[in-house]
Amino acid sequence: MHERETFRDLLERLRAAGELEDIRDPVDGRHIATLVDQADKALLFHKVVGYGIPVVSGLIRSSKRVAIGLGVERYADIEEKLTCAIMNPIPPVYVETSATREVTRIGDDVDLFDLPVPMSSVLDGGPMITAGVTIVRDGDGLNAGIYRFLLKERNLTGIDIVTPNNLRALAQRAYEAGKPLPISISIGTHMYEFMAAGYRAPMGVDEICIAGGLRGAPVPLSMCETIDVPHIADAEIVLEAEILPTGWMWPEGRFGEFTRLMGGLHWNPLVRIKAISHRRDPIYYALHMPWEVTWLMIPTRWSQLRGALRAAGVQVKDMNVTLGGAGSWHVVLSIRKQSGEGKNALMAALSVGDIKHAVVVDEDIDVYNGLDVEWAIATRVQADRDVFVISGARAKPLDPSLPVMPAGVVPTGAKVGIDATIPEGIPRERYERIAYAYSDVARYGSYKLDPKAAEAGERKPTGAEVAALAARILTLIGEKPLYYTQVIEAFSEMPLQAIARAFGKLHVDEKLWQDAEGRMCVRGSKFAAAVPRR
Repeated sequence: MHERETFRDLLERLRAAGELEDIRDPVDGRHIATLVDQADKALLFHKVVGYGIPVVSGLIRSSKRVAIGLGVERYADIEEKLTCAIMNPIPPVYVETSATREVTRIGDDVDLFDLPVPMSSVLDGGPMITAGVTIVRDGDGLNAGIYRFLLKERNLTGIDIVTPNNLRALAQRAYEAGKPLPISISIGTHMYEFMAAGYRAPMGVDEICIAGGLRGAPVPLSMCETIDVPHIADAEIVLEAEILPTGWMWPEGRFGEFTRLMGGLHWNPLVRIKAISHRRDPIYYALHMPWEVTWLMIPTRWSQLRGALRAAGVQVKDMNVTLGGAGSWHVVLSIRKQSGEGKNALMAALSVGDIKHAVVVDEDIDVYNGLDVEWAIATRVQADRDVFVISGARAKPLDPSLPVMPAGVVPTGAKVGIDATIPEGIPRERYERIAYAYSDVARYGSYKLDPKAAEAGERKPTGAEVAALAARILTLIGEKPLYYTQVIEAFSEMPLQAIARAFGKLHVDEKLWQDAEGRMCVRGSKFAAAVPRR
């Protein structure tokens, strides 16, 4: 993959993989979100009625598309790539020229209503820009994030920064000083920048450097014309703006959230758009809620969880930050367990900010199979021993089960850990799963028995043949106990009925017994299980 791959290169790769469909017939912007919701591909609408700019949406709406966008074979490989990027961030490079500057409008010439911002959820508060990478200066570095800007006037929007984060803190500081806060909003950027902007970077590392780590090369930035903030040089559209020092006084919303629910009314600051620039033929990217957010969030949780579990000394086999948990709240971990490590793994996982419910299982459980996980909980958990609740932990404000809190106040809630590993001191044979005999050779769809074997099996064995076979079986199990299936395999040349009758004779002759694990042995031998006392 070329290190300077752009948003358009990304679209081309998705198109080549059959993951992007071009819609060339006219479409009403009111219908875009619902069409994307019904599609199994990302959609590029070339003719949006009333606008001269195409709209693309659904780019991150599946694990396959995210993997393609980030240049990995499998979605699971993103974790390693993101971890490497965090450990090896690459600072951006500033460029003098940018295709985004082909058309620029400043001041009174700015008209946001020229952008084909589609409708989204039924209860939304209005059209909103959803896929812009917002950049702000933070001391000597930069901070990048993804926020929603609800259109209000030709050059005025809101900005949804209810949740406490770095940008909110910077906006609060500027508000208290009575000054506007300059920001740039880059729309139509590569998935590298988009993922990095959605990640809460460690202290001292800005998200643009992480995007460079993902690329393996510096992210090209270019300076805005009306504010002292850079924008992503390869973006399709850039807005130069200021968060006005109005405070959190303007009603905004409702918003469709990553929780698959409608959020309530928010109170937010206003944003003045000072300039808008774009390519001569820009493409507008509309983020589709909730799945485009969820699929992008999950790998960032993997990275955070892996670090916490590594610090706890837990050997993780696999982890699943689930879609059902909105890609944020639920994790199922399988571990290579030593005594007590189920609880240690849970405490480490629950220390990761947004994780609300954690389940830890043994490595024989498939964390991506809900039936398998539920079975582990059903068969390995005693609630008074294996379930614990932590009260008063930091919670995510968008959790609808929490009490309503004032804007900017971090809520607290409960976290739950479920240790669904095999308890210490329990015999392992209690957890030996059912496995069907001859599953390696008898295959449905291609099964065909050898005609000679079928013919031999039809003949009823004589009494002498049964007695001779019984004697051979007795000799075999006299040497060491064997399961019934092992005995059958030892005499695979014999028809099943003959073997069953031979076992029957041994039972009649009172020579057959079983050991403590259920294997066949000779009655009265050293292997025979003792009769339990009554």
